[in-house]
Amino acid sequence: MDSVKSEIAATAARMVVEEGLEYGPAKRRAVKQLGLHARSALPDNDALEDSVREYIALFCADTQPQELAALRKLALVWMERLAQFRPYLGGAVWHGTATRLSDIYIQLFCDDPKSAELALIENGVAYEARTVTGFHGEPVDALSLSSVSRELGEAIGVHLLIYDHDDVRGALRPDAKGRTPRGDLAAVRSLPENRGS
Repeated sequence: MDSVKSEIAATAARMVVEEGLEYGPAKRRAVKQLGLHARSALPDNDALEDSVREYIALFCADTQPQELAALRKLALVWMERLAQFRPYLGGAVWHGTATRLSDIYIQLFCDDPKSAELALIENGVAYEARTVTGFHGEPVDALSLSSVSRELGEAIGVHLLIYDHDDVRGALRPDAKGRTPRGDLAAVRSLPENRGS
């Protein structure tokens, strides 16, 4: 990776960790902050994730593991509540780069796209419906809610992305690094901090 992309990745990584920005906005803001041309070549998400891991190792090694464990515990609560919709955890909480400022992203694979929304309504859960970019770049319905983490003592954003049941096959293809891009309930329960809990 060239030095400009490396500088963008390092600056964006700080924003991801310290401000909870998503990768896209962090890269764009890093370009602006560094005074670079708006059309500068950006580092890919894998390079940015590597920079986030480096930043966490240097500056957050004493707090991040506990914060990640708390976020995964909260994700597990929601995955268990929504087990009938085949939940999969993705994003920074799954990949291990999340901090207390990170949101939780859970993909639901439903036979009926409205069924998850009805389940939230029936259980009195306040949420906001919106459209986000899905894992193949397509628009996807999302139900966003706020849920308190007792361990962190604050509200965390939880985003439920609604997919068709058949989309689960494509969702499990390994990413560019050969990793599973998301994990189901069993996979999340088997993460080190959840074993025996």
